[in-house]
Amino acid sequence: MSDAPYDPYIPAGQQGAGQQGAGNNAGTARLQQQIDDTVGVMRENINKVSQRGERIDALQTKTDDLAISAQGFRRGANQVRKKMWWKDMKMRICLIVGIIILLVIIIVPAVVATR
Repeated sequence: MSDAPYDPYIPAGQQGAGQQGAGNNAGTARLQQQIDDTVGVMRENINKVSQRGERIDALQTKTDDLAISAQGFRRGANQVRKKMWWKDMKMRICLIVGIIILLVIIIVPAVVATR
């Protein structure tokens, strides 16, 4: 049994850092490389999330602009619909008045001629 105190972070069968020699340098370098790779991946992920946030902000702005445009289009469409309705009503009234005048022109002389 070893005189070194128990350390839960050192796997069984290995010695503490102070007792290991040059053989641990390769393991430490490998571990440091894994940490560096992980940090690199995390930085890439953070950059991607940041870019995604910017794209979401741009999309939100475009969505707001589209909603405002849609509201303006709705108002314009309602105004055009009302104008066309009045134009249609004027045309119908003109046709009805024209038919009444035509009937009066035809009926009145016929009634006067029969007297």
